[in-house]
Amino acid sequence: MPDNDVIEAFLTAYVHDIDDGALEGWPDYFTDDGIYQIITRENFEAGLPMGIMYCQGRGMMSDRIQAMGSANIFEDHTYCHILGPAQVSESGKGEYQARTNFTVFRTMQDGRTETYVVGKYLDRITMHGDGPLFVERRVVLESRRVDILLVRPL
Repeated sequence: MPDNDVIEAFLTAYVHDIDDGALEGWPDYFTDDGIYQIITRENFEAGLPMGIMYCQGRGMMSDRIQAMGSANIFEDHTYCHILGPAQVSESGKGEYQARTNFTVFRTMQDGRTETYVVGKYLDRITMHGDGPLFVERRVVLESRRVDILLVRPL
């Protein structure tokens, strides 16, 4: 099993890139056919597939980022992720499961900061030549009340 520090560093680099606005590299955290989903806890626990955001493959993820810059209109804002310690376990076939609780604070252009979302990341991670990559990243939000301004990945 790789050192948990390697996976924790990977998880931390992911949120720092989002917080720093380095979104063009977001798809590079995933395998070519990786899955990214944001879903409420209520739907996740009920086994309902309907989520808030779903991307399958780096192509969809790249399109999402490109649309943010050209097609979507939204008030500029920043995120600040606070992560709990990751719980990592080996699941076989060179893959690992990880659960990491998180809180995201959002700051708007007027300087107002608020708790934006709270939840957990449920990840399937594979070790690739250069390091870890997400096979799946499920972002499970505690509340079903989500601001419609959710345009950036979490």
